[in-house]
Amino acid sequence: MIKHTRKILNNGLRVITIPMASFESATVMVMVGAGSRYETPKNNGISHFLEHMAFKGTTKRPNAKIIAEVIDGIGGEFNAFTSKEVTGYYVKSAAAHVDLCLDILSDMLQNSKLEKQEIEREKGVILEEINLYEDTPARKIGDIYEGLLYGDTPMGWDIAGRKEVIKAITREDFVSYMGSLYSADNITVVIAGGIDTEKSEEMAEKYLGNMKPFDTLRYKKLHQNQVKPSLSIKEKKTEQVHIAAGFRTVPIDSEEKHPLSVLAAILGGGMSSRLFSEVREKRGLAYYVRTSSEHFQDAGNIVSTAGLDPKRLEEGISVILEEYSKFANGKANLSEKELDKAKEYLKGHLVLELEDSRSVAGFYAQAELLEKKIETSEELIEKINKVSLKDVEEAAQKYFKNESLNLAIIGNFTNRQKFEKLLSL
Repeated sequence: MIKHTRKILNNGLRVITIPMASFESATVMVMVGAGSRYETPKNNGISHFLEHMAFKGTTKRPNAKIIAEVIDGIGGEFNAFTSKEVTGYYVKSAAAHVDLCLDILSDMLQNSKLEKQEIEREKGVILEEINLYEDTPARKIGDIYEGLLYGDTPMGWDIAGRKEVIKAITREDFVSYMGSLYSADNITVVIAGGIDTEKSEEMAEKYLGNMKPFDTLRYKKLHQNQVKPSLSIKEKKTEQVHIAAGFRTVPIDSEEKHPLSVLAAILGGGMSSRLFSEVREKRGLAYYVRTSSEHFQDAGNIVSTAGLDPKRLEEGISVILEEYSKFANGKANLSEKELDKAKEYLKGHLVLELEDSRSVAGFYAQAELLEKKIETSEELIEKINKVSLKDVEEAAQKYFKNESLNLAIIGNFTNRQKFEKLLSL
């Protein structure tokens, strides 16, 4: 059992400590309630860009090389990530170096130099990263799908941003952005691994207790009123066509997310799932096919993605929609055995994920920031166990509806009509 302690500093910053007795290592993660959904057309991509800049130098450690040398000097590793709703920074090292890890991360948060020269240099890196995503359709299809769901809103924009915006971002833009979201009470620090709780909390107070709280920017809630199936085609010459097909569902605080997760596992959660068996094994239509359930603070979706043979694309889409239709119309013939297998799949993946202190830190930080409560792994497993056949069937029939169906395609196609004809359950 993983036990945690939660402490709120006087400035509102939250500190979560997770001692893991058998661990020699530890991860210190700082997560900020700042992601691409807080952006505007004029700074789209800045959340991700700032993540890159964090390791480029502080007043104490003037450049990226010095920061890297300090972390290399303890055999540690560091990285950062940006999503639509959060940005995370972490250093993982031997547990004896937690003090230094906190020092480095707090220094980056509070004293980043954000030098103009470094910003200009990093623009080239970001632009090449955008090019990489464009040339990786298996990844890009997720962006196209979310653009279809959420439209011309920050939730529908690419996290990496648009090239013309990235080129125009200035130091002042970074300072302004941090000044709107990087408040002490919008930050959670998680320290997980072979640590002592009391000492870790003292160190967090030492390095982060002086950060200032302030009123932060609020995100604009999504207004979703889809009334008919929707299609988006990104025309691109590819050897394999990539698709994403799915439905709008529920936000992260909904208890319905648990049957939806089980449903996703049944459909496309592994090599014995329904879609993998039907699309790849029986028909040889795809190399990969998988289903996932994703949830944000005010929205959610379930989606199946696949890389399909262009010559048999319509067949591949039809097979996926046919599986959806079975669940939508109460004809899935779901058995207790299949349900139990999906549950074990989810629980097994969760257990494996939480064997690593970095993953544990991310799990707890996100729960604290986005769900406003920490649901432990044991509590999550208990909720998965409680999901019944009826729960899954009701969730499918509630959310697998024609009017909520969305299909995104990346491939060398211009004829929308033939795909629109397929969009029916």
